[in-house]
Amino acid sequence: MSNNDPHRGSPVEILGTPLSEATGVVVLVHGRGGTAGDILSLAPSLNMHGLAFIAPEACGHIWYPLSFLAPRAENEPYLTSALRKIEAAVQMAIDAGISADRIIVGGFSQGACLATEFVATHPQRYAGLIAFTGGLIGPPGADLSHQGDLLATPALFASGDPDPHVPWQRVQQSADIIKAMGGVVTTRRYPGRGHTVTVEELELAKELIATSLQSKVA
Repeated sequence: MSNNDPHRGSPVEILGTPLSEATGVVVLVHGRGGTAGDILSLAPSLNMHGLAFIAPEACGHIWYPLSFLAPRAENEPYLTSALRKIEAAVQMAIDAGISADRIIVGGFSQGACLATEFVATHPQRYAGLIAFTGGLIGPPGADLSHQGDLLATPALFASGDPDPHVPWQRVQQSADIIKAMGGVVTTRRYPGRGHTVTVEELELAKELIATSLQSKVA
């Protein structure tokens, strides 16, 4: 582990169709205290023919130490290292011949925050952004806007309200920013829902993937 890049040497797990044969890739990012295996447990609910799933794992199972609402400097160098880890996972797919418009980036909680932040800071056409309980990273009142065009990338933001870690206001703000960048955004607010991912959310994500990749759902 590098002090400046703590997640660099952490594991990456791959599931599903081999990358060399895949027609699309889903990069899944786990939440605080989770593992690559945890987030990959969602893969069967999202699965369709030809998909590969790539799941990077955080060093110590935590991507950054404080809340995503903390001043960004207080989560460094972990935050920058986490974004680099996602970039490396996306690049792994690209190196295998999968273009960005065939790559979905998604995650849960900390992972959803990182997925949203990555897509906003690396804007291009992706096959999708899936944020299960998460949003852009930064303290309340900060300017979270980003420059660039997402070229009609479909995006799903779904969260409970209230959530103990992710205020709905931040989810909606993030959805609005992604929309302003050219994303085609769907939001779902679930009053009273716990900090989890529901069957309905997985179905919405599966529909997004299938529609974006124009593939038949398994």
